[in-house]
Amino acid sequence: MARSTAQPPADARFDDEFLKKLDYLYIVSRKMAATGQRAKRQKKIVGSGLDFADYRTYTPGDDVKGLDWRVYSRTERLFLKLYEEEEDLHIYFLVDASASMHLGSPNKWNYARQVAAALAYIGLSNLDRVSIIPFSSRVQGRLPPGRGKAQIFKIFDFLDSVEPGQQTSLRDAFKTFVSQNKRRGLAVVISDFYDPAGIEEGLNALRYHRFEPMVIQLFDQRELDLAFHGEVQIVDCESAETRDITVTPALLAAYRQVFEAFCAELEGYCKSRQILYFRAPIQQSFDELILRVFRAGGFLK
Repeated sequence: MARSTAQPPADARFDDEFLKKLDYLYIVSRKMAATGQRAKRQKKIVGSGLDFADYRTYTPGDDVKGLDWRVYSRTERLFLKLYEEEEDLHIYFLVDASASMHLGSPNKWNYARQVAAALAYIGLSNLDRVSIIPFSSRVQGRLPPGRGKAQIFKIFDFLDSVEPGQQTSLRDAFKTFVSQNKRRGLAVVISDFYDPAGIEEGLNALRYHRFEPMVIQLFDQRELDLAFHGEVQIVDCESAETRDITVTPALLAAYRQVFEAFCAELEGYCKSRQILYFRAPIQQSFDELILRVFRAGGFLK
């Protein structure tokens, strides 16, 4: 896609061929699909639109402008006229910008924003309302909901402007998010989920406030295949805590088991609550993740 003004960051730019492939996709909301409304891309609700839908008995506090006086003249009862209006699918991309996401080359943050931008473009192409919310232990700004393909340039610029955060706290960040966003929708969480307090409280905050979470767990394969042995000092990049350890083959094997248990716990939590879950190493090409993995997993069609 050509751009007339400042260029988006090189690592977030997509070529025209890739964008054409995204044009044929759309994001699946399980809630909307369950109600049979997904095929329409927009759902109908009773509200204040233009198409008449039904009547409802007047109750104190209702806007009297909606009263049907013709019906009142015949029945001497007060009824409100209700109309149908279309509601867009709101898609919130909650992108982890904590310190652990900004390590390495390439790092998880670059990968995460590529994935977020590509999925956002798919939503924008289908006239969904898309918002980007980076977070660490707090919400780090917010790109308000936008609609239409032209918004992708704002998304590029916004993602490029995000500064690294410190520690991860899904609980604190998502509690702030749900308090700031009253419009329910799909909440796509892109993170490594390295939260010392665990993942449940944060994801539960989304569920309890009737958002529809979707989880994308990113990890670096190098985090599993550690290439050092002997006496080393390790530093927690988020808390700055240091620890001197002796790295042995047995310790590396135990470390790998802990990581796999951590992934299994996150995946189990999601599956038990019917939350779509994907785990991807950043060594996997992100276009393959978008065009093949997400489609096979039912997130994109």
